[in-house]
Amino acid sequence: MSTAVKMTGIVKRFPLVLANDRVDFEVEWGEIHALIGENGAGKSTLMKILYGLQPADAGFIEVNGQRVSITSAKDAIGLGIGMVHQHFMLVEPLTVTDNIVLGAEPTNGPSIDYRSARQKTSRLIEQFGFDISPQAKIEDLPVGQEQQVEILKTLYREARILIMDEPTAVLTPQETRGLFRFLRDFADQGNTVIFISHKLEEVMEISDRISVMRDGKMIITVAQTDTDQRQLANYMVGREVILHVDKTPASPQGVKLEVRELSVRHEAKGKRVVESVSFKVRAGEILGIAGIEGNGQSELVECLAGLLQVESGQILMSGTDITQASSRQRRESGLSHVPEDRNERGLIPTFTAAMNCILGDYHQPPFSSRFGFLQQQQIEAHAKEVVDAYDIRPPSTSLLAARFSGGNAQKLVVARELERHTEVLLLAQPTRGVDIGAIEFIHQQIVRARDLGIAVLLVSADLNEIMSLSDRILVMYEGRITGELEQADATAEKLGLLMAGATPESEDAA
Repeated sequence: MSTAVKMTGIVKRFPLVLANDRVDFEVEWGEIHALIGENGAGKSTLMKILYGLQPADAGFIEVNGQRVSITSAKDAIGLGIGMVHQHFMLVEPLTVTDNIVLGAEPTNGPSIDYRSARQKTSRLIEQFGFDISPQAKIEDLPVGQEQQVEILKTLYREARILIMDEPTAVLTPQETRGLFRFLRDFADQGNTVIFISHKLEEVMEISDRISVMRDGKMIITVAQTDTDQRQLANYMVGREVILHVDKTPASPQGVKLEVRELSVRHEAKGKRVVESVSFKVRAGEILGIAGIEGNGQSELVECLAGLLQVESGQILMSGTDITQASSRQRRESGLSHVPEDRNERGLIPTFTAAMNCILGDYHQPPFSSRFGFLQQQQIEAHAKEVVDAYDIRPPSTSLLAARFSGGNAQKLVVARELERHTEVLLLAQPTRGVDIGAIEFIHQQIVRARDLGIAVLLVSADLNEIMSLSDRILVMYEGRITGELEQADATAEKLGLLMAGATPESEDAA
């Protein structure tokens, strides 16, 4: 195989950070090449340089054997390089055809040739085997088909080098398999895919070769047949990593959290986003809620935490109705909440680690005197215990939260919520944007909380996280519970069908 892309000696500096440190990266025609690494390893910066979104400070790029200058995305597109971003860039009120040709519309004199646009779109859809209507509006499509539109946008511009950034983050297992079939066919036609992902099992399934970055450097490039998940994780982190969640069977006790026919209305969307949801969480168990993002899970957790108003239904903690209780009253009753967005809801970036350790509890002893004055000595002592126990780095209680890496910031939030009087723990996307080493630690703490008798409700878009941590699993689709499975009975196939809206009866029939 000949070389599609060769990046040599790439250097990129930001204030206080050397993001790319003389990186060499080479991809061949006809292969799917995975690029992996922890957050901050430099892989996204490297791909932004290749796609023209950021300039390199040093080094050069060759495409198909020719040295090139890429100063903009337009330059990259002209060289046959396309990028499908993790967060889709589509105009929802427009049709599939409109989005695909947007910015590159075929013309007939001074007018847009819509007939030609529709014909070209239909040919592309047929050529690559996608199941999608050219006239469908984006707002009416499921997320898997939205991704197809993003891919078609790059193919319409004749991309032969396709950069996929975390492409399976919002897909069901069935949609992921469909995407992988397309990527393999695309590569087999002599094209190239650069596959960025943190899901090592998917990297091993789809890739021909794998490059690993750490601390801005390229550590190794290895053939898929010559490595495994554990070795890749070790390359990424620089130490031995335990990938399997080690836990004993749960020993659940009494019901700690009960939800009865709960409905939540989203005023901005003008509709219910949680519809008649009922379930129970017992002390000493982890109840997982799976589902594609945007199906009501976020609103459900925020409602339970007291951040959204209930339209109808009840919420009970240890048999006491807390439906109308404030978020502070719920915390004082023993409810803890790790929000899905640590920066917006979990931390105050301009506060120190010590002050972030007492958010929500600062008004209570021992952090506050009976006259309302903060007790700095007790706050510092508590923060030091938390930072040491949860291996938060750097181990400073005076460092501003904004200065911590994503993984350490998340550990700070998890630590605060666990190191208080907790009976019910709400976890929303607890390891989103977190490195493998931090994921390993956070998973251990979640299991420890369960084993201490805490009732844990886990909401995650990561199906492997749900399946490995949960003792029971509920699936949400369009605001409703579509099924419940015991962990022993849960498979990616079964959960994927429920996540796509299938009923348990239709799934059994299949």
